[in-house]
Parts: sequence; structure tokens; C-alpha cells
Amino acid sequence: ALEPNVTSYSAAISACEKCAEWQMALMLLAAMWQARFEPTAISYSAAISACEKCAEWQTALDLFATISWSALKQNIVSYNTAIS
Repeated sequence: ALEPNVTSYSAAISACEKCAEWQMALMLLAAMWQARFEPTAISYSAAISACEKCAEWQTALDLFATISWSALKQNIVSYNTAIS
């Protein structure tokens, strides 16, 4: 059986971004933490973008602020996603 990993979670979150399924993207991000996988900048950026596509700007900014507190470095993609 296939086991989920950071790559599969990130791919699923990216799919949610494409479909504007922001709530599912956030659930998958939380599931990553519960499975003891640390989300990457790509995972966060995709989730932020999913929020942005649904005009959930406050949620997107809250998620962006979370990156600051995690071990991840904010990158240009996450900055651009947060301000779009």
C-alpha cells in the first residue's frame, strides 16, 4: 500500500488550489502536521493560493503569518501569493 508523504500531500494541496477548494487545502495542511510531516513552502503557497482564489484573504494572511513562526523560510512565491 502507498503511504502518504510530503510530496503526495503537497500535490493534493496543489490540486485543491487549482479547484479553489480552500477548505480541503487547509484540512490537508493540518493532516500533514498530524501525520508528523512538516509542510514545505510549496505546501503553504498552494494553500494560500487556494484561499486567495476564493477571496478568503484573511485566512490566506493568517496562513502566511504561520510560515513566519514555523521553521520554513518565506520565499518569493509565498510573498507573491499572499499579496495577490
